[in-house]
Amino acid sequence: MENNNPVQNTLLISFLTLRKTIGVLGIAMPFILYIGTFVIGHCHQIQNSISHYYYTNMGDVFVGILCAYSLFLIAYKGYDLQDNIITSIAGVFALGVAFFPTTQNIDCDCSVLQLAPIPLRISVHYISAALFFLALAYISFFLFTKGDKNPSPQKKIRNRIYKICAISMLLCLILIAIIQNVHSLSNLVTEYKLVFFLESIALFAFGISWLIKGEMILQDKV
Repeated sequence: MENNNPVQNTLLISFLTLRKTIGVLGIAMPFILYIGTFVIGHCHQIQNSISHYYYTNMGDVFVGILCAYSLFLIAYKGYDLQDNIITSIAGVFALGVAFFPTTQNIDCDCSVLQLAPIPLRISVHYISAALFFLALAYISFFLFTKGDKNPSPQKKIRNRIYKICAISMLLCLILIAIIQNVHSLSNLVTEYKLVFFLESIALFAFGISWLIKGEMILQDKV
């Protein structure tokens, strides 16, 4: 049934735009950071992790994107209070990642900033990053799959993709934890930038789930 209420229509468009924006930022973030350091900073190396871009000439962009995540997630309104709490918590963790930087960038050619290795700051960063991705996975798996008791065929497809995205984020998080704590893999992790690519996959999954929720793709047929 068509909704002729202009206020409700405006709110719906705003929510859909918000979801799409979050999705686009999730997918684009790794590309923006790498291309920015390559073109502007003449840094040809992929950093060990996305968080290490904090120390490059794209550090302000890195922090800005995370602040945008935080703002959008805190402003986002879901089905009920539980949805709002979870998305707001995810937004707070995004700020933790942004304002408590990771370990110092070891690539001196790309670094434009030096910080003392304060253990508490680094611990807060790792905890915030892990909880940020866990919250995003929870949102995709449990919140985005909510809906009608008799979902449409498109909704069933969307729900499967939401769950695949959530599981992908969780698997990436587990793999990152494993490879960073296995000393024998340290050379491979550094040489092939495994953490960066796993984080990029997790952000891609995060972005896809929000683009679908924003009805950019797989929307119900009218």
